[in-house]
Amino acid sequence: MSKINYKSVEEIELIRESSLLVAKTLGEIAKVIKPGIKTIELNKLAETFIRDNKGVPAFLNYNGFPYSLCISLNNQVVHGFPSEHVLVEGDLVSVDCGVLLNKYYGDSAYTFAIGEVSEQVKTLMRVTKECLYLGIDKAVTGMRVGDIGYAVQEHAERHGFGVVKELVGHGVGTRLHEKPEVPNYGKRGSGIKLEEGMVIAIEPMINAGRAGVRFWDDGWTVSTSDGKPSCHYEHTVAINKGKADILSTFSYVEEVLKEKI
Repeated sequence: MSKINYKSVEEIELIRESSLLVAKTLGEIAKVIKPGIKTIELNKLAETFIRDNKGVPAFLNYNGFPYSLCISLNNQVVHGFPSEHVLVEGDLVSVDCGVLLNKYYGDSAYTFAIGEVSEQVKTLMRVTKECLYLGIDKAVTGMRVGDIGYAVQEHAERHGFGVVKELVGHGVGTRLHEKPEVPNYGKRGSGIKLEEGMVIAIEPMINAGRAGVRFWDDGWTVSTSDGKPSCHYEHTVAINKGKADILSTFSYVEEVLKEKI
């Protein structure tokens, strides 16, 4: 796909429905994620919940990916496989979820701390989430893709963290990955101009240490080259004048996490 597919108001509402089902699925994960649970159990829960709500897990069989969730642990950046691995206190777990509903996709990711984590990891989580919203602040008509990337990169690097460059955000619509690519680095005023009707997934992938990554032999999993933790948050966003329209939400996750405290 070489061209950008601009969406009508009606199409954006359908993407919002898909994105809200993703958000609710992540909320269901938040209810059960804790020390002692196997990551494969989270995958089964998500697939069942998505199907019960008339959706289809977008990642399952996507280019051969064998699961409904990407679950990436600690030094894994993205695309980790759910498995028999049992979560323990101190783990950092990125859960990425996609849904196909009414022919349109939604995509979002949230990183969970399992029990008490180190101060460095807490800072990494906070800064990565801040990077996401700083990027979203630039996702308005007249700005450029490079403005989003610059906002993410500048904030992460100011805190001494590494910005993954090999993996990027993307357009979302009738396909899970559409044009344009949305890097988490860049120069202000560079790249494709943002216009109303564009829907993109902004997804900072920020490493506690160096920016470098390693691609695993499984063809999917990506981890940090130095073994330090990585963090990942993602929202699906429609470009608007003045302020971006965030189609996904973390509210379901964060309500559950507040209750857990």
